[in-house]
Amino acid sequence: MELASWRLLARTIKNADVVVEVVDIRDPVHTRSRRVEEMAEALDKELVIVLNKADLVPRRVAEKWKRIIEGQGFEVLYVSARHRLGTRVLRGFIKHVAPVKPFSVAVVGYPKTGKSSIINALRGRKGASTSPIPGSPGYTKALQLLKIEPGFYMIDTPGVIPVEGGWPEAVIRGKAPEELWDPVPPAVALLERALHYNPRAVLDAYGIRETDPYKILEELARKRGWFYKTTHEPLIEEAARTVIRDYHKAKLYFYVPPEEYL
Repeated sequence: MELASWRLLARTIKNADVVVEVVDIRDPVHTRSRRVEEMAEALDKELVIVLNKADLVPRRVAEKWKRIIEGQGFEVLYVSARHRLGTRVLRGFIKHVAPVKPFSVAVVGYPKTGKSSIINALRGRKGASTSPIPGSPGYTKALQLLKIEPGFYMIDTPGVIPVEGGWPEAVIRGKAPEELWDPVPPAVALLERALHYNPRAVLDAYGIRETDPYKILEELARKRGWFYKTTHEPLIEEAARTVIRDYHKAKLYFYVPPEEYL
């Protein structure tokens, strides 16, 4: 996976008029980049934090996260780029806060927060490459300057390095599932979080009633017919990669409630 270096990111922010940080609303705390926010502040840039994937949480949750982050002194909007919800408001807000015309907007965020999907929603047509899995075809690999409308441009960067999110976010967003040397520990942590925040997450996703993460991986491997050729034991590594992919696709469904942060 090719991601932006901090040097490239700093240069991009410096050359932009507005910085849009895209955050996954399912877990805003671990998908915000404090370093990006500090860069934007140090360079005196307008910063807008966009809570994306708002279709994956109740509206009251989206509103509460918005109020919490606004209370920290930031401009915040929540959208669902996939369903084109809130993107018109975002377009108008960016134009409102832009200090000059023409202007460019740096779109930054962790892998798979939906940066390219937001750009495409704003443009109204496909322009930036998208993919649900980090490192797979369609994943942004080079800086692009994309025209939204006359005088309005967006800079799409390949993401943030290093991924600063907490465990397991830093691992599952930093590499493609296939690139993980041992996908089992982050998948186990992900299953533990899923069951903590949504006790039905595994049952709804896989039809598995087990609650022990390792047993879940074993049962999932058996259901899919994944076994080691030599020992015929369940191939839990492949099951682990599937769990990570399904979180990115929102098949394994859960979100962190604002009350826990407070």
